Amino acid sequence: MNKSMLTIPVCAALTTWVYAGADFVNGPMKFKPLAASAYQQTTSDPAILNSEPWVIPKGFTQSIVSDESDLDIYPNSNDWNDMNTVNETGKHAGRYLYRTHEVRPGADPYAGGAVSVVDLKTGKAQILAQRSDWEALDGLVWTPWRSILFGEETISAQLPDPDVPQAQSGMLYEMKFKKDAPMIVKDIQVRPMLGSLAHEGIEVDEEGNVYVIDEDRKGSIYKFIPKNYGDLGSGQLYALRVKNGMKTGEADWVALDMNQVQINARVAAQSANATSFCRPEDLERIRNTLYAALTCEDATNPANIDGPGAILAVKLGPKPSVSYFVQPGINVPVEVKPTSTTPGVTGLMRPDNLANGPDGNLWIVEDNDNSDIWVAKPDEDGDGYSDGVYLFASLKDKTAEGTGIYFGKDPHTLFVNIQHSETGNDKTMAIGRKPSKD
Repeated sequence: MNKSMLTIPVCAALTTWVYAGADFVNGPMKFKPLAASAYQQTTSDPAILNSEPWVIPKGFTQSIVSDESDLDIYPNSNDWNDMNTVNETGKHAGRYLYRTHEVRPGADPYAGGAVSVVDLKTGKAQILAQRSDWEALDGLVWTPWRSILFGEETISAQLPDPDVPQAQSGMLYEMKFKKDAPMIVKDIQVRPMLGSLAHEGIEVDEEGNVYVIDEDRKGSIYKFIPKNYGDLGSGQLYALRVKNGMKTGEADWVALDMNQVQINARVAAQSANATSFCRPEDLERIRNTLYAALTCEDATNPANIDGPGAILAVKLGPKPSVSYFVQPGINVPVEVKPTSTTPGVTGLMRPDNLANGPDGNLWIVEDNDNSDIWVAKPDEDGDGYSDGVYLFASLKDKTAEGTGIYFGKDPHTLFVNIQHSETGNDKTMAIGRKPSKD
C-alpha cells in the first residue's frame, strides 16, 4: 500500500523520549533520526529489495557487499542466513568480513552449518568451513589472540558433535588460521568448557575472559575464566546471579558444575540459582559494560515470556551491577503495529543483534517486522538508562530480518546482513555516509 509517512506522537503518559525530530545524533555516523519504521514503504518489489531495501537517513547510501549471486551455500533452501559479521583486527583490519550461516537440520537438503568470508578488496566470497553436524551456526567474535569463536544456536541438539557426544545443546567452536593467511583455516576445536547452550552472543574482554549466553526463554548470561590466557581448553564457567532474586541491581558470578556444563550448562545455571532472562541473544562490550539483547524480555512483568524485549547492561568489575539500559515505555516507545484503521506507533520490538559504534553508542537491530536499527547513547546521568534512543534505519522487506550489525575499520560505514528476504536473496550490505563535497 502507498500511504504518506506517519508522524508519531510522543506519549505524555510515559517518560519523555526523543527519537525523531530536528536534533541530529552526532559522531562519525551523524544522522537525523527517522520519524517512523518502514510501514508505509513496505514492498515485495525485487528491484527495490535487491538494491535499496533500507529506509535510511538523508546523506547516506546503501550497497550490497555480497549476496547469493556471489555465494549460494544452500541453493535449494531459504536458509542462507548470515547471522553475524566481524572484521579481522590488526594487520588486515578492514579487509575481511567473516560470517556464520544458520541453517538447521530438516532443511532440504541439509548440508550443515557454515562459516564464510568476504574479501572486501576483491569482492570474493568463499566458505571457510562447513560440517554436516553443525546446527544453526550463529554468534561470531574475533579474539585478542587472533582466533574466531562461533557457536551453535540450538537448544536441543539433533546432531551431537562426535567429540562431545554427551552434549544436549549447541557447542562453541574456535577457529584458527594459518599464519598471514586469514582465508585459510588451520584448525577448528570444540570448546565444551564454555557450555552446552543455545549459543549466539559471544564477547571477550582484555583479560581473556569469554562471555556467552543461552538463547532460551529462561536463559542466563555466562562468563568463562580460562586457566591460562588464550587457552579455552580449561577454566571455570560462571553464571550471572542478581542478588535477592531480582532482575536488576547488585550481582555476582556464581561458579557452575563443570561436568554438568559440558552436558547442559542451562541445568548447571538453574542449579546455582542463576538469574534467567527472556531469550538473551547478542552481547556487546563497550569499555566496562557488557550489553545483552533480551529479545522477549518484559521488564514490567518478569513472569512474561513474550514481552517486547529490552537491552540489559551489566557493569563489569569486582562488584557487578545490572540494569535495563533500553526499555520500551521508559526511554523508547512501545511499538504498536499499524492496522487498516490505526496508524501504529514505531518503537523497539524484539532487539536481537548489537554493535559498538565508532562514537561509543550502542547500535541495535531488531528481529521484527519491519526490522529497525536503533542507536542508544551512553548513560551519562547515572540512572542506568540510555540517555537517548534514536531510529536510524528500517527495512522495507517485511518478512526479512536485519542481523549481524557491525562497524569495521571505517567509522563511517555500518555492515548489516539481511536474512529471510522476500526475494529469497539474503545479503550483506554496507550503509555509509555520502562523501563530502568539500
